[in-house]
Parts: sequence; C-alpha cells; structure tokens
Amino acid sequence: MSDEVPELPELPEYAERVLGVAERIPPGRVMTYGDVAEWLDEGGPRQVGRVMALYGGAVPWWRVVRSDGALLAGHELRALRHYRAEGTPLRQAPPGAKGHVPRLDMRRARWDGVTRAADGTGEGAHI
Repeated sequence: MSDEVPELPELPEYAERVLGVAERIPPGRVMTYGDVAEWLDEGGPRQVGRVMALYGGAVPWWRVVRSDGALLAGHELRALRHYRAEGTPLRQAPPGAKGHVPRLDMRRARWDGVTRAADGTGEGAHI
C-alpha cells in the first residue's frame, strides 16, 4: 500500500476568479450570478452557477444568488441562518402565508462591487 497522497487537480482560472469575487462581497450584501459574470467580463450566470456548485463551499456561497432573490433550493435554511446573522435584507412572507421562506430584498441587498471607504463616506476601490 502506498503512502502517497493523490494530488488534487488545479482549480481552473475562471473558477478562481469567480470565487475571488464571492470572497469580497461584504456581509449582508449579495451579487447575482449574472452580476459576477458581468463584473468579470467573462462567462454568464450559468457558468458562475456551475463554479459555485462545484467549488463554492469554501467561500461565502450564500452571497452569490439568483436575480429573483429566491434562496438556493435545498440550502434555504442554511442560507437563511447566514442572512439573518449578517443582517442581509429579506422580504417577509405576506400576512397569513404559512411555511413561506423569505426571499432576499434585492433592491437593498444587492452589491455593485464597489467598496465603501472605511469611514462609510464616498466610494472606495472596486474589487
């Protein structure tokens, strides 16, 4: 029996770039799959979604979302815990709706990729 550890395949360059954007999204904010692709000026929402599905577990995956604000199917409760802990704006269920999972409030939660200055004034550097 060999003691050698198999070498993991190298992460594709595009995947590294997508994950780099995901890591820079501030807590309480989100970018859509399409926003990330547009920011990178490469690929599209499906390609970003594929990268997140394959490699996104090591980054704040809950901050890269669908454009309609729906939570990631099968991961709704995990994502919801993160959103609540980070103060991410959510749209609440209509009165009387039972078992409804909130959606993201995309108008308030969406991040444009521009960081604010440390003092909260003006625009800082782009990611």
